[in-house]
Amino acid sequence: MQHQQILRISTQGKTLQKVTAQVAQVVAESGIRTGLCNLFLRHTSASLIIQENADPDVLRDLETFLSKLVPEGYQYIHSAEGPDDMPAHIRTVLTHTSEQIPVGNGRLLLGTWQSIYIWEHRRHSHTRELVVHVWGE
Repeated sequence: MQHQQILRISTQGKTLQKVTAQVAQVVAESGIRTGLCNLFLRHTSASLIIQENADPDVLRDLETFLSKLVPEGYQYIHSAEGPDDMPAHIRTVLTHTSEQIPVGNGRLLLGTWQSIYIWEHRRHSHTRELVVHVWGE
């Protein structure tokens, strides 16, 4: 059995936005008890990560590190969409646009301290599309 749904997530500029509850709801509605949940973010300037959900300092440190690793002030060739666009593309390449999570007993089998985040790499708000595809029995 398979179930697919596209979630439209409004981001608030450069931030990590937790989407675990929305994805868990799709899994629950799918009726699938055992299987896999594939997540795919349909964008090239935002990414999808599974990360720490208990200490917000972890997320702040990740944001700080990636900002230093891929700065906005560098002389990139691609700049048609603003100074934050090319760094956003590079940050997405260094992270992910998809994740796979096992499903058991009709729930995501994330670890205790794990949550799913959309990482918006652009300065301004965007509506991002997250494809949630669940398959199994």
